Amino acid sequence: MSIITKDTTFWGYKRENGRVGVRNHVIILPLDDLSNAASEAVAHNVKGTMAIPHPYGRLQFGADLDLHFATLIGAGSNPNVAAVVVIGIEEGWTKKVVDGIAKTGKPVIGYGIERHGDHETIMRASKSAKEYVQWATDQHRVECPISDLWVSTKCGESDTTSGCGSNPTVGNAFDKLHPLGATLVFGETSEITGGEKFVADRCANDKVRADFMRMFDRYQAMIERNKTSDLSDSQPTKGNIEGGLTTIEEKALGNIQKIGKKCTVDGVLDKAEAPSHPGLWFMDSSSAAAEMVTLCAASGFVVHFFPTGQGNVIGNPILPVIKICANPRTVRTMSEHIDVDCSGLLQRERTMEQTGEQLLEMMMRTVNGRFTAAEALGHREFVLTRLFESA
Repeated sequence: MSIITKDTTFWGYKRENGRVGVRNHVIILPLDDLSNAASEAVAHNVKGTMAIPHPYGRLQFGADLDLHFATLIGAGSNPNVAAVVVIGIEEGWTKKVVDGIAKTGKPVIGYGIERHGDHETIMRASKSAKEYVQWATDQHRVECPISDLWVSTKCGESDTTSGCGSNPTVGNAFDKLHPLGATLVFGETSEITGGEKFVADRCANDKVRADFMRMFDRYQAMIERNKTSDLSDSQPTKGNIEGGLTTIEEKALGNIQKIGKKCTVDGVLDKAEAPSHPGLWFMDSSSAAAEMVTLCAASGFVVHFFPTGQGNVIGNPILPVIKICANPRTVRTMSEHIDVDCSGLLQRERTMEQTGEQLLEMMMRTVNGRFTAAEALGHREFVLTRLFESA
């Protein structure tokens, strides 16, 4: 019997819009690269806050600008965030992010640097941040049903142990979470190339299948427009090849193991889009680790499963990242980064059922407050997805 059932509960933070978070961050969110310094200064002044610097936000336009706003608003709206101070170079775009986050009902305020300068902006923002921290630390966890949990997955630095061990371990856990009403997501559009038919066959109905193929074909068309020869310099990566994966098709078949054997694909999301109902969703997304995990945070997911073979050290400031590894060498040489060692599966010391339960046990400990390895080590990779050059 699984450790999780329909009666399983966890302790989370109930947010104003009804969503449940498993962390209680107060974030200082820069709108653009010019606002990073002020944001980091505020986080330095006020203990218990966290700045999330990034390099973009100037002279973007069209769909690229829309995605920029969607990612920042989604990050601030994530249920793991209690309150937000937004800092931007000018008032208009800053207000747009503030207004988007405010729709969740959570405390949020914004400050523009123009006509104030860094010193005054840092002083005003620090006062608000201090009040938010005191408010946030007065919030308490409450008991929540397992169906309130949103779980994302993406793998990285894959090798042969990924498709045979750590990815199927995630699939086993997803197979158990899916019927309990949890909300799940996978993606990495490029890394299902050659295996897209298997995903299409798992779609719940014709509409979902058509939506999935539209997203996949859109990606293929982008590659055709921009390729110099093919994907060989990027997919599989040099690390994948060293780990024994020789083709993108091999990588894809391993990647797809993360959605288990029983789950149906119940919906399709564009980048940083939030799902509208429980089930397993496919999100069109980059296969770059930090980009994909950032998009998952922006879509509202609160805990992340990250299988790794060769040893990717990715973390995220908003989304706790649980690392799963089936490679004995990686577990030995990079043990400080691994949360779930499932190498016993390939050594025939453990069964798939046991490693799936091992992951779910770690998930429950994480959502109830235990820091992941990435959190303890300070990995806060926050990387926005870009579509175009700047204007």
